Amino acid sequence: MASINIQQMMADSGVAFGTSGARGLVSQMTDQVCAAYTLAFLQGLKLAKPGQKIALGMDLRPSSPTIVQACAAAIKQAGCETIFCGALPTPALAFYAMSQHVPAIMVTGSHIPFDRNGIKFYRAEGEISKADEAAITQAVVNVADFGDDKLPAVDFAALEQYKRRYTDLFAADLLSGWRIGIYEHSSVARDCLRGILTALAAEVISLARTDTFVPIDTEAVSEIDRQRGLDWAQQLGLDAIISTDGDGDRPLIADETGNWLRGDIVGLLCAQFLGADTVVTPVSCNTAIEASGVFKRVIRTRIGSPYVIAGMEQAETNGGGQGVAGFEANGGFLAGHGLTVAGRMLAALPTRDAVLPALVLLAMAKLQRCKLSALTANLPKRYTSSDRLQDFPAADSRALLAQLQQDDTAYQSLWGTALGTVARRDLTDGLRLTFTNGEIVHLRPSGNAPELRCYTEADNMPRAQALVTLTLREISSKYAS
Repeated sequence: MASINIQQMMADSGVAFGTSGARGLVSQMTDQVCAAYTLAFLQGLKLAKPGQKIALGMDLRPSSPTIVQACAAAIKQAGCETIFCGALPTPALAFYAMSQHVPAIMVTGSHIPFDRNGIKFYRAEGEISKADEAAITQAVVNVADFGDDKLPAVDFAALEQYKRRYTDLFAADLLSGWRIGIYEHSSVARDCLRGILTALAAEVISLARTDTFVPIDTEAVSEIDRQRGLDWAQQLGLDAIISTDGDGDRPLIADETGNWLRGDIVGLLCAQFLGADTVVTPVSCNTAIEASGVFKRVIRTRIGSPYVIAGMEQAETNGGGQGVAGFEANGGFLAGHGLTVAGRMLAALPTRDAVLPALVLLAMAKLQRCKLSALTANLPKRYTSSDRLQDFPAADSRALLAQLQQDDTAYQSLWGTALGTVARRDLTDGLRLTFTNGEIVHLRPSGNAPELRCYTEADNMPRAQALVTLTLREISSKYAS
C-alpha cells in the first residue's frame, strides 16, 4: 500500500485540475494516479461510508475503460459500492446521481485530444466546487495494490432516465416532418440522441460515425467540419444537424444551410425559450445577451462551469427571480430552478448539457414555423468567433497576457492601429480588450490543455473570424516558443 500526497502527485504526474476535473496525458494517468484521485474525492470530501453507492460512467475514448477499472478498485477500497452506468453522456450520469442522491465519477476528457483523458467528480448535489477541489488536492491517501476484480454489469437506469427527461418534456410529434442529421463521430451521446429525436418523430440521418475517437471542440470548429456541415445540408436536404463533443455536454448545432451556430447564441435562445429572467454566463460570451434586453439580470463570471454554477447558486439564494439559467460559449447549458417548457416545470440540472439546447432550438423553430436560421433574426447584430493555438505552454500564455496588460502599446505589434486604441481591459479571466471601434479580442490560457484561447466579437461574422485569424497568426509568429 502506497501513501500518496495529492499535491505532490499532481506535480510529479502532470495530472492536475483544470476547469472540468483532473486531466492529463493518458500516459500520465496510471492506475495509481486515478485511484489516488478517486480516494481523495471520497475521503477528502468525507463521502466514503460503508455501503455508500457511487455512480461511475465513461466516454468512448480508448483509454476510458482502463481508468474506470482503477476508479472502481478505489471505490471498493474506500468501502463503497459501484453503480456502473457504462458509456453515457456526462449530464446523464450527473442527472441520475442527483436524483438518487449519490456521488458520481465520470471518466472523460470531453473535447481534448485522444491521447489525453480526465476524471470529473460530482457530489450528490451536483458538480464539485472550487472549495471541494481544494480539499481533494490537499488530501493524503493510501492506495492499495490492484486485484483483478471485474466491473459490475452495466446498469442502464441512468441512460434511460436521461432519455425520459426529454421525451416526457416535449410533445411526441414535436419533430414530425423534420429531417435531422446527427454528426455522430465518437460522441458517447450519439445513440442516446438518436433515440430521443426518433421518439419525438424526427427522421434521423446518421453522419460520419466512427470507432476512432474524434476530439470535437464546439468552440473551435475545424474547417473540415465547417465544410462538412455545408455539404451535408445541401446534399441531404436536412432541417438541422446536431452533434456534441466527446462526452455529450456541449452541443454543436447547424441550421438548414449547414452553418454551425455559436454556443453563446444557442444559450441565449434556449434561456429565452425556457423563461429565464436571470442568466449566468462567462465573460467570453457575446454581448448580445445584454443588448437583447431579454433578461432582467445577466451575471458574468470566469470561464468554466464551476464559476457559472457558483453564480447560479448565488442568484437563486439571493432571490434571482422566476428562473435561473447558465450557459457557456461552448454551448453547454445549465438548467437552474424555475425554468419551464409549455407550462411544465423543468427539473434543474446544473451541469453542462448538450441535449436540452438542441431540442429547445428545434422546438422554437417548429413552434414558430420557421427555419432554424430565422431564430437569430431579431437578435442584436453582434458576432463572435473563437479558436486556439495548440501546444502553446501556459507559461507563455501568462507572459504574453502580462505584457499586453502592462504595456499600452504592446497590442499594436499584433493589430497595428486598425482597431483603434484600447477603451477597456477586463481581467475577469485572462485579458479581454474592448477597442474604441467596439470590437473585442479576448485571450486566455486553456484550463485543460497547453493551449491559448482567442475569442473575438465584431459587428459581422467575417470580421470576427478575421480578428481571430490575425491574432493567432501574429501571436504564433512573434511569441510561440
